Amino acid sequence: MKLSRRTTAVAAVAGVAAIALLATGCSSSGDSGSGSSDEKVELTVTTFGTMGLDDLYKQYEEENPNVTIKATNIDTGGNALTDWKTKQAAGAGLPDVQAVEEGWLGQVQAVSDSFTDLTEYGANDIKDRWVDWKLKQGTDKDGRIIGYGTDIGPEGLCYNSKLFEAAGLPGDREAVAELFGGDDATWDDFFKVGEQYKAATGKAFYDQSGFVWNAMVNQLPEGYYTSDGELNVEDNADLKAQWDKLAGGAAAGLSSGQAQWDWGKGKAFTDGSFATFMCPGWMLGVVKGQVESAGGDATSGWDFADVFPGGPANWGGTFLTVPTTSKHPKEAAALAAYLTDAKSAVAAFQAAGTFPSVIEAQTDPGVTGESDLTKFFNNAPIGEILGSRAEGVVAQYKGPNDSVIQEQVFGPATQSLDKGASGDDAWNEALTTLQSLDLK
Repeated sequence: MKLSRRTTAVAAVAGVAAIALLATGCSSSGDSGSGSSDEKVELTVTTFGTMGLDDLYKQYEEENPNVTIKATNIDTGGNALTDWKTKQAAGAGLPDVQAVEEGWLGQVQAVSDSFTDLTEYGANDIKDRWVDWKLKQGTDKDGRIIGYGTDIGPEGLCYNSKLFEAAGLPGDREAVAELFGGDDATWDDFFKVGEQYKAATGKAFYDQSGFVWNAMVNQLPEGYYTSDGELNVEDNADLKAQWDKLAGGAAAGLSSGQAQWDWGKGKAFTDGSFATFMCPGWMLGVVKGQVESAGGDATSGWDFADVFPGGPANWGGTFLTVPTTSKHPKEAAALAAYLTDAKSAVAAFQAAGTFPSVIEAQTDPGVTGESDLTKFFNNAPIGEILGSRAEGVVAQYKGPNDSVIQEQVFGPATQSLDKGASGDDAWNEALTTLQSLDLK
C-alpha cells in the first residue's frame, strides 16, 4: 500500500444465520454460496500489500471443490489503484473480486454502478457483522452495498527497544507509552523525544516524513477534503500547522529519509537507521517481513506500544468488491463474504496483523491472544493494543482524489523535506503541484 491505505464498538454479532455460516465455513446466506452448483468456476481475485488471505483461498477451494481461485497480489496500494483505473477505463480485465483501499473510495464511489450490488447476494443478511462506519463506507449514495470490509487500520507505535535503551530511553512498552504522553500523547511530545534520541545517538528517529504526514492528516476532522466533498488543502490552517511540525522534525534530522516502501530488503530495520515506525495493524506484518528479509528475527528489538502521537488515527483498510464485469457474480459475492467473515478475519489477522472490521472477530482469542506476530514483537498483546487504539477513531471523509493528493502532491513534498528543503518551500511545492493537476 502506498500512503493512502488499511472506531470501533465491541458487540456481539446478532443472528442465527451468522452463527450457522461460521459453523459451516460459508459466509453468505441463502442461495448465495457457490457450493449450490456443480458447475466448475474459476474466480480471479486481485489484492495488494499484505492482506493475509492466501491460506483462506486454499481453504475455500477445499470446501467448494467446484471453485478454483486465481489470485493476483500487487505490491502496493498505489500500484493496485493504477491497475484498477487502467482496467476500469478499458472496461475489461477486471477480476471477479477486486480489493479496494480506503483511499480510493472517492473514485470507486464515483463509478459505483460498475460494482455489483451485494444486497442481491445476501449482503443484508450479514451487514451487522461490521462496525457501522465500515459498512457505511462500503455503501454508495443509493444504498447499494458494493464492498465487504476486511480490515481497519488503527495506529500504534512500533519502536526498537534495544535502540531506545542504548539511547538512555526506556525500552518497556508501558514506559514508552508514558514517555510519549500516554493518552495525551502529542506530536510535540513525539518530536521532543526524537530530539533526545538524536542528541544521544546522532541517528534519525523515524524512517521518513511521508508516513508521519499520512498519520497527521488522517487525525484531522477534515483532511484533503471537507466532509461535504470540497477540496480542502490551500487554506487549511490545521493542515499547514501539522506540516510546520513535520518540517521542524525533518530540519532537526529526525527523518532517516528512507524511500517509501523500500528499506533495502529490510536492512534499514536491522541496522539502526531509525528507531520508530508508524504502525497501523496491517503494517506489523510488513515490519516482521522486512526484518526477516534482512536476516533478523524477534531478537532484533522491535516492539509495539499502546500509544500514538496526536491521539486515535486510522490508516487504511480494505474492501472486497465484485465488478459488474464478473461472469460469476453470485460465486464471487460468496467468496468475498467468506473472506470477510469472523473466522476468516481472525485468520487474516494472525497471518498479517490486519485488525478486523468484523465486530465478532475483534474480541476473538485468535486476535487478542498469542500469535507469530505477538512473539515477534516481544510478546506484545497486539490485538488488545489495536483494539485500544481503535477507540475514538472517526472515519475521515476521503474525496475522489484523496490518494492522488497524498501520493502525487505531498509525496514529493515530504521527500523534499527529507532532502533539506524548508517547510515553506516544500509546502509551496505541494500547492504548485496541486494547482497543476487541477483536481476537484
